[in-house]
Amino acid sequence: MPNETTSDDDGLLCHRCGAQLTPGEGSLYIVRIEAFADPTPPTLSRDEPLADITAQIDQLIEHMRDMSAQELMDQVYRRLTLFLCWPCYQQWIEAPTG
Repeated sequence: MPNETTSDDDGLLCHRCGAQLTPGEGSLYIVRIEAFADPTPPTLSRDEPLADITAQIDQLIEHMRDMSAQELMDQVYRRLTLFLCWPCYQQWIEAPTG
């Protein structure tokens, strides 16, 4: 899996505390997080001049010009896989946002 944290002996480590995790022992939790930008298109007003809309689009493109492809993609979609031990999972599941 792409976001694995591994130790020197190729075992998994808890992403929060670094504890050694052994698959099959019942103390490993895999948390998958998927985040994506709001897919709702912007609201356009028929009263807004086309020149204003075009200027906003040009400004957005200019802002994005200095960003890498990865930075742009991270603003739209991100998927993470976390490996947690039982104590860290208990803490995380009760307060996933902190």
